[in-house]
Amino acid sequence: MGTYFYDSHQFVDWYHATEHLALAAHLAFGEGTPEAFRWLKLHETPLFQGHADRVAQTIIGLANQKLTKDDLLKQAGYFTNHQHRMKYLEMRSEGWLIGSGMVESGSKRFKDRFTRAGMRWSRAGAEHLLPVRTASMSGRFDTRWSLAYNSPPN
Repeated sequence: MGTYFYDSHQFVDWYHATEHLALAAHLAFGEGTPEAFRWLKLHETPLFQGHADRVAQTIIGLANQKLTKDDLLKQAGYFTNHQHRMKYLEMRSEGWLIGSGMVESGSKRFKDRFTRAGMRWSRAGAEHLLPVRTASMSGRFDTRWSLAYNSPPN
């Protein structure tokens, strides 16, 4: 991905990160227990502040004390491996959203246009329509159309 999108920003969606945090809490303290809930709430804040490395170290510390060691180490590895994508405080201060809901919703709307009942697209036809749909959904259709229309033919 870095080859084509060298200046892109990769984020782990906040919801998915907290799912892993909740799984670690359940593995360590039992699903639905007050201890698991307290631990989860206590460690959401450091994660929200971008300290996935600290969260991973805490989980590793728990793993050494629990029977579910391998499963907990797997969750710690998740936070260790993706900590560069979990700098939530930094992301928020730069104006980025840390949830993927808006993107997922937009993707569903985008997909809906191409997969409704009775719609059949060749690959080439869909590829030609994608830029038009993108321009339409982004509110930039008029600008894109005038650029395409006024540009010299190939």
